[in-house]
Amino acid sequence: MSLRAAIIALLLILVEAAVAPVAAQVTQLPVPKITWRVENQFRFFTDAADTEVHRATFLALPPADQLQRPILAAEQALSTRHENGWAETMFRDTCWNTRTNRFECKEVRDYINPQSHRVTLQIDNIDEAAGLTCTWLTAPRGGPVRGDAVVQACSEQAHFDIPYPDGAAVSVEIGGREVASVDVKVHDLLIVGMGDSFASGEGNPDIPVRFSRDRSADYGTRSDSGDLTGYPARVGVWKQIGDKAFIDENARWLDQGCHRSLYSHQLRAALQLSIEDDHRAVTYVGVACSGSEVTYGLFLNYAGNEWVPHPADMSQISAVASAQCDQHDAPMQDLPEAYHMDGTIPELKGGLVLRKCDPLNARRIDLMMVSIGGNDVGFSRLLANSVLSDESTLRMLGGWFGQVHSLDDASLGLEALILRYKSLNRAIHYLLHIPWEQSDRVLLTAYPGMALQGDGVSTCPDGVEGMDVLPDFQLSETKMRVGTWIADKLNTAMKEAADHYEWTFVDAHRREFVGRGLCAGTTYDGANIADDLRLPRKTADGWRPYNPADYRAYIPRQRWFRTPNDAFMTGNFHVAASLMQKALKLNALAWFQLVLASTYSGAFHPTAEGQASMADAVVHKARGVLAKYGQGAERPLLMPDLPEASIGLH
Repeated sequence: MSLRAAIIALLLILVEAAVAPVAAQVTQLPVPKITWRVENQFRFFTDAADTEVHRATFLALPPADQLQRPILAAEQALSTRHENGWAETMFRDTCWNTRTNRFECKEVRDYINPQSHRVTLQIDNIDEAAGLTCTWLTAPRGGPVRGDAVVQACSEQAHFDIPYPDGAAVSVEIGGREVASVDVKVHDLLIVGMGDSFASGEGNPDIPVRFSRDRSADYGTRSDSGDLTGYPARVGVWKQIGDKAFIDENARWLDQGCHRSLYSHQLRAALQLSIEDDHRAVTYVGVACSGSEVTYGLFLNYAGNEWVPHPADMSQISAVASAQCDQHDAPMQDLPEAYHMDGTIPELKGGLVLRKCDPLNARRIDLMMVSIGGNDVGFSRLLANSVLSDESTLRMLGGWFGQVHSLDDASLGLEALILRYKSLNRAIHYLLHIPWEQSDRVLLTAYPGMALQGDGVSTCPDGVEGMDVLPDFQLSETKMRVGTWIADKLNTAMKEAADHYEWTFVDAHRREFVGRGLCAGTTYDGANIADDLRLPRKTADGWRPYNPADYRAYIPRQRWFRTPNDAFMTGNFHVAASLMQKALKLNALAWFQLVLASTYSGAFHPTAEGQASMADAVVHKARGVLAKYGQGAERPLLMPDLPEASIGLH
């Protein structure tokens, strides 16, 4: 190489070295970017601030909890901040009208079929944004060339109503020059929940009963049980159990007759699916009702367990069909021969009338969550057989306790359930318009075991722990093993039905309930009140083992099932004295209020934590179903999914 060429090469190297940092600085300059999110992602809440409470709680969770157990972890976090449970301040501001039993919102007419969604936008990567003025412009897709315009400081968030479903283009100008743009299109899911008490959230009222610190309640005497005095007494100015002032202090529910609450695992799953994607909204229709069966409940009208002024006037299938139609009429259709399966379901033979929305008017269901089957096989009555002493006078009473089931009765119920699922599957497709090729949009949730101890094999032992509220209750380990065997048979039948009809079966939560059943707790003085299995009673020496005013229904505990004692301390369901006399014909049996308070208040049902664990399992399955149909999270706020084998509560 000549000297001249060498000098030129050296100069080129020096120039490149000098220019490279400048070029690097240019390429690293941040590009203005618009981000956006739906303001009220869970549209069932009329106040966006309520949705934001759950969203903020979710975002504050550790990454592992966000992925594996977001709802359970959120429930436990919220319970530490809300003494009487988080639902207390939210359940009145929803799109459920208790007078009409319809999905209606305050000041909103388009709940089922939204015309628009309110979104929040901001522009990032703008230097000295507070000192610059941004002009926000919108152009609805398929509509006018230009929509709303807002001029404000670039550091401020913008708020627009974005048309649904087409969306809008949004751009930002500074000094007349466009610096960023984005397409804003909200994905709104219709999620339906129906079923029985495990779906409604039974045992978890939105406002639990509160107890007096000093006063006690007396339920009289029984010749076979002794003195029924010194029980926890409600707060209030009532004079006798069952008078108006007493009933005014009843626990409160989203739907009083059906004991449906915001703690329902179906609602919690729908809520979680909404808040974990900034670009998603969820329209939720939940109609589950405590005590429902496939027949009386889903197909036939069933008013629930509690007497209310405005009971449900439609079956759950009809209620969903009516909601699908929104402002259109969902006419009644006479279906006398379609669903009784050649007479094998006599309850549905002749006179069956259900609502059906015209497919042209019916909004498509994206996910349907179902929990049903336990009442159909008489599981609650089989359970009564496990906890009632043989000589119990309650066996002579009608209703829940009178129809105490044997193993043979439950076995016959399982055979009948298979046919009922077949009938339900037909209705889901023909009446509610879920396409046959998309049957996996139906999520059938398994029942968790309620008596398995930590080894996963042995059941709760003989005893009265957790159920000394009434002398008639005594747990039988032998009978409970029979109940557990039937529960396993029920789970197998449900899974087989789900496989046959290509529904999605949800059962991952069952392993999480092991060691958290009815007998999980303590009985020693000074124990954590939440885990104490005993019912407080007042004697001459005061309250033992704790003052009922200190009881908290929603603080974390080892036990994920409500015992009869827990039910008394949480729901404390009583009926008006006049109703006791007129409807139940029980003038002298004041102690029967104890039966109601310890059973119809949610005994043998999951706690809020148990419901949250069930919801986590449902959400994990639901994510996969939505992703399959191109409805997965667009802007997810959680870590990518791990393989299914690694999902669970560890």
